[in-house]
Amino acid sequence: MGFIMRWLITAVAAGVAVWLVPGIDIAGGSEAWLAIALFGLVLSLTNAIIKPILEFLSMPITCLTLGLFYIVINVVVIYIAASITMSVFGVGIIISGFFSALFASIVISIVSAIANFFIGE
Repeated sequence: MGFIMRWLITAVAAGVAVWLVPGIDIAGGSEAWLAIALFGLVLSLTNAIIKPILEFLSMPITCLTLGLFYIVINVVVIYIAASITMSVFGVGIIISGFFSALFASIVISIVSAIANFFIGE
């Protein structure tokens, strides 16, 4: 049940990011909710599987930058999730540049934190 809630929270946060951040667009058909739901699923799986590996491998540079490199890891994870969603399912989101992905990662983090606060772990 925990993964389904995390997936739903991530999908809602991704929908808010698509709505707020310029440079993030939905691609692959008229079913916007399907694209956001699939992107949320892939982003949740990517956060669970790939993100810990990236955090471990980038630990020295994260320590040198006092944790600021963690933001770059979030951007990379969003790019990976967007490319997997587009290549496997043919729908998803298109990210126009680094700063769009940066702002999207910030929006997704804030919305997820707020939702987790109200829903609980």
